[in-house]
Amino acid sequence: MKNNMIRAAIAALAFCGAATANAALFDVAAAANSSSGGAGLNTGITLSANQAFSVTAGTNDLWSAGALPRWSNADGLVADLFATGSDESGQAGGTLIGQNFGLWSQHALSAPYGALIGELAGTYFLLGTNFSGLAPVAGTLNLYYWDSNNGDNSGSIRADVRVGQAVPEPLALSLVGIGLFGLALSRRKRAWQ
Repeated sequence: MKNNMIRAAIAALAFCGAATANAALFDVAAAANSSSGGAGLNTGITLSANQAFSVTAGTNDLWSAGALPRWSNADGLVADLFATGSDESGQAGGTLIGQNFGLWSQHALSAPYGALIGELAGTYFLLGTNFSGLAPVAGTLNLYYWDSNNGDNSGSIRADVRVGQAVPEPLALSLVGIGLFGLALSRRKRAWQ
């Protein structure tokens, strides 16, 4: 019985560890992959509805919507951003290179200018620098730079896309808990004997 409990706990932990089955890196270009005048970057990754996936981009990885101050990371033009002197903007350290430009509405989505956006079967959603969730619909994942005009865009960001199992994480954690509870119960029973 004890060995079965241990095997169940190990299987549940292995199941949780299998959450990242697929991973790939993509360079999303502000001009070529613009939501206005460009085309989405087709990742070739097909997701099922409610399938877990994540997308991350470096917070110091920058792209631009045009003349200063329009540099941002994948979160978009949401706050003042100052050059470091060694970033992609080429500006001297301390120069204001980005600021809040509000939201751009397109394809039934309002999101910050310059944000990284995902699209599945015509459904658009904000990814930013750190997205982890479930696919809203089934389809092939496309990535976009969100803006109103790609004519003066420059730069690109690297997006790390990871696809997990279609099983909700709380269920996997429950399995681990059940396995550990059973293990503790069997040890306690043995101590009483």
